[in-house]
Amino acid sequence: MAAESPPELIPARMVNEFVYCPRLFYLEWVQGEFAHSVDTLEGAAVHRRVDREEGALPEAADLVPEDRVAARGVLLSAPALGLIAKVDLLEGEHGRVRPVDYKKGSPGRDGPWEPDRVQLCVQGLILRENGYVCDEGVVYYATTRQRFIVSFDEALVQRTLDAVAALRRTLADPIPPPPLVDSPKCPRCSLVGICLPDEVNLLRGIEMEEVRRLVPARDEAAPLYVVTQGATVGKAGERLVIRTPNEPEVFVRLIDVSHIALIGNAQVSAPAIRAVVARGGLILHFTYGGWLSAVTTGPHQGNVLLRLAQYRMAADPAASLALARSFVWGKIRNQRTMLRRNHRERPWRAINELGRLSRSALRASSMQALLGIEGTAARIYFSLFPGMLRPDFPFDFRERNRRPPRDPVNALLSFLYALLLKDCVAAVIAVALDPYVGFFHQVHYGRPSLALDLAEEFRPLVGDSVVLTLINNGMVDEDDFIQRGTACALKPSARRKVIEAYEARLETLVTHPIFGYTVSYRRVLEIQARLLARVVAGELQAYRPFITR
Repeated sequence: MAAESPPELIPARMVNEFVYCPRLFYLEWVQGEFAHSVDTLEGAAVHRRVDREEGALPEAADLVPEDRVAARGVLLSAPALGLIAKVDLLEGEHGRVRPVDYKKGSPGRDGPWEPDRVQLCVQGLILRENGYVCDEGVVYYATTRQRFIVSFDEALVQRTLDAVAALRRTLADPIPPPPLVDSPKCPRCSLVGICLPDEVNLLRGIEMEEVRRLVPARDEAAPLYVVTQGATVGKAGERLVIRTPNEPEVFVRLIDVSHIALIGNAQVSAPAIRAVVARGGLILHFTYGGWLSAVTTGPHQGNVLLRLAQYRMAADPAASLALARSFVWGKIRNQRTMLRRNHRERPWRAINELGRLSRSALRASSMQALLGIEGTAARIYFSLFPGMLRPDFPFDFRERNRRPPRDPVNALLSFLYALLLKDCVAAVIAVALDPYVGFFHQVHYGRPSLALDLAEEFRPLVGDSVVLTLINNGMVDEDDFIQRGTACALKPSARRKVIEAYEARLETLVTHPIFGYTVSYRRVLEIQARLLARVVAGELQAYRPFITR
């Protein structure tokens, strides 16, 4: 019989997080999710001052009453308990030792918070398993400069052992613990934008008076577009430097860049690549014609379990069809909204037909039937697209065509859909999904199928809306396009105008139809990608697309 393997060593800090919020522990330890906040950065600064490995710690058998111990950064494990800890400071005299744990914040009204007392007790139990006499510990709060002695009495030891046992039961569950309900802990949690506690609880059927917007309405970082042919992107300190022929250098702070989009013959240096991906950013490479050809990203580190669940779901026809129905339903509903809002003649027969097709999409019995519904809706929608354009627009638009687009409207649509795809690729990678394994768009070599799935509901609201803005506001005209045989393309100067209008649309604030708070379209992309990930992980039963009224 094979020997039973020892339990996985769990850091004492993770026990603290489990007691504070089991879901936080699961997201960070099991799924590998992490995001910094002001609190985590300040906490890291506090620990940098005490993480130095200083002083000696004799083995327990060699410790005598005359020894005085003062050791910093002591790493110890307890294989029997399956725990490990790095003790900030270890004090000892008279044959006894006690751990000192440094915390950034302030104590509670009754002294140290329960998670902090449990974490300290974990350190004490680890010391005991290593043979040391340890009856108490100290929690030091840096904000108030207070030290609290915590006795490792029977009640605290039992509470700690119970927490460790519950933690290990949670590890065995393939689905994360549910979010806390209306908890005051959530607003300051560094993972609140990943967890989405109120949003997930609402979609799980929990009644809520209000869904709190716990993430910023807009992102602080923005994409960097490099469209000048022959341009290079390098790194200078904490800034990116863009060099283009016969033009002054342009500097952009790394902290202000979410990702880089290189269009055509533009290059990026190795130091710049490392700096961008180290911050979780992407570099997306487009052909001159606007086709996404490559994505440079760091190695996948987090939430491999989510991607395994994605691959299983993609291989399940019924599960894939259920998600595909939602994507198509959302797309058709938003196409219907665009016609209702923007068509000069309000074609109610077509609008009603799109409503019927959207309902049919939810009942489609096969992927082939769903493709037929989606195609029929697209033909109706684009046949009426000219009615949303200003009457004096000098170009004729008859149908949607691509590869290559044959008229200015299709050239705009194709370029904007490529930009939207870029942001959907970034969104699904940010939530640890594989952008190349989709549910509605089947796997095809080099095609980011899942990103295309996510883009469906946003094509009318973002891509088509920007086309209407550009044309109806006179921002583009015939001089912005070049015709090569049957193909039509944007001139370089026009691309800049299109990118500016696209970015303005993504920064537009919109009220989320399900949650009721106001965020930018760019933030909505991330929220929808995270909700899709919750469906894939098994937390939510169905995906709810973003549909405006």
